[in-house]
Amino acid sequence: MQAMFAHYYDKSHETFRDSCRRFADKEIKPFAFEWEEAEIFDRALYQKAAAVGLLGPTFPVELEGGGGDLFHGIVAQEELLRGGATGVAVGLGSLSIALPPILALGTEVQKQAFIPAVLRGEKIAALAITEPDTGSDVARISTTARPVDGGYVIRGAKTFITSGVRGDQFTVLARTGDASHHGLTFFVVEREREGFRVSKSLKKTGWRSSDTGELVFDDVFVPHENRIGPEGSGFPAIMKNFENERLMLAVQGYVLAEIALEQALQYSRERQAFGQPIGRFQVTRHKLADMQTKVLGAKALTLAVAKQMQDGKGLPQDVAAAKNLAAQVAQEVCYEAVQIFGGMGYMRETLVERLSRDARLLPIGGGTQEIMKEIIARSMGLS
Repeated sequence: MQAMFAHYYDKSHETFRDSCRRFADKEIKPFAFEWEEAEIFDRALYQKAAAVGLLGPTFPVELEGGGGDLFHGIVAQEELLRGGATGVAVGLGSLSIALPPILALGTEVQKQAFIPAVLRGEKIAALAITEPDTGSDVARISTTARPVDGGYVIRGAKTFITSGVRGDQFTVLARTGDASHHGLTFFVVEREREGFRVSKSLKKTGWRSSDTGELVFDDVFVPHENRIGPEGSGFPAIMKNFENERLMLAVQGYVLAEIALEQALQYSRERQAFGQPIGRFQVTRHKLADMQTKVLGAKALTLAVAKQMQDGKGLPQDVAAAKNLAAQVAQEVCYEAVQIFGGMGYMRETLVERLSRDARLLPIGGGTQEIMKEIIARSMGLS
């Protein structure tokens, strides 16, 4: 399957892929089931990942990133997922949605203050957008940042925050102006700020080895230096952020499906029924053929969209289409993989069982499937 997509990658990507795969094989795969059951992974993994360039492959070298392009980021995502614990890849990757607003809007002083330590694995960064009463409708955010002498006081709550339980710094979207998308501004809130607390560690269906928290900001003071960009600049920045997040969720979709297919194919060669491997039955062969066709389609669209984005020609509707297709394919292929495994596919010790749970988040996270359809429909002149 890889030959079809080889033109997207050069020697630097493949060298990086080898390094990422070795890391996943050594540092994630042996512990994947244990961390899934514990619903947390070893914090030391952040610095281990940083040491091999896995924490910021696309960030500037002067900020201690890898200086690579978008496809270096895709390679890192693909190979981390192959460690067998989606939550680990998600947890290590929370910086990829928390740091871009700082990179895009921050001053040089702010970039140096809030980015390098995260890319070194010394601090964990999380993005705090979603609220208990506000999901995909970002313009309705009600967490406020009220101007006071020397800075702002932030009050409100955030939920479903990846890396929220043990995050050290939070890129928080809060309201500084009117009740629309024009009045939103980003702030960095450090964990030690008085009035900040994690109110709950959330239990999830999938992505279990990543921590997900509910956060409370009870009149948290932050200085002016923690405001990222001018007041009211938050909404355009988060919309751009969503595009990159949605692309990576699409990558996650085709990778989960690809792994599930590989697992099902291997099992169909080994599992005997009625005197022969189950892969010899037409019903199984055709199921696997359909699975491969779907994986190829989702991967082809996602990488084509990624190339457009890298060339500065990306369109929100194309990213939305890639995310929706990859999410659908992940669910369908993982479902069929579980079916091929039969009873073993329903056991938590089996990788395809974990994949099937992890895939269910994809049509929800980063903007729901329904919101993606609205973005696509509007681009077609349907409003």
